[in-house]
Amino acid sequence: MSGDTWRDDVVRMIPALRAFAWSLSHNGSDADDLVQDTLIKAWTNRDKFEDGTNLRAWLFTILRNTYYTQVIRRRREVRDEQGEYAGTLRSAPTQEWSVAMHAMQDALKLLPDEHREALILVGAAGLSYEEAASICGCAVGTIKSRVNRARIRLLKIMDADDASDVMADETLGIASGA
Repeated sequence: MSGDTWRDDVVRMIPALRAFAWSLSHNGSDADDLVQDTLIKAWTNRDKFEDGTNLRAWLFTILRNTYYTQVIRRRREVRDEQGEYAGTLRSAPTQEWSVAMHAMQDALKLLPDEHREALILVGAAGLSYEEAASICGCAVGTIKSRVNRARIRLLKIMDADDASDVMADETLGIASGA
């Protein structure tokens, strides 16, 4: 089938495609969008259409699959044209978190390199003592000692009694126990 013949056959199918799209979406605008998406996909994949097969069935299959893909995508979305739902969403202020994080970063800079490295590997990166020891090229006991000393020194620098005084436990892996 030549390109012109294929294009003409597809164009003749547009009214039937639109009717089918409307029967699925029940909305003229959505139906037009669905047909447009179908035509774009068909044109892009026209080399995959096999001559002698049913063009109408091929186009309707593309349209149907496109519709159900959109339905699945829309289930995860919230329609909120007026912004009412968005207006109900609130986010806690982040200033305290930001100040605490900067204080933590400044305090970490005051630790000896080996202590900071061990604390970050075990506390922040979540590595085991064994993995951290392998990375640092030292014994597991040395890493445990460095992490413990780093925690104690970090708390002293930040003038805190325990890690929960520094930041909330669920947001801090560094100062809390590994």
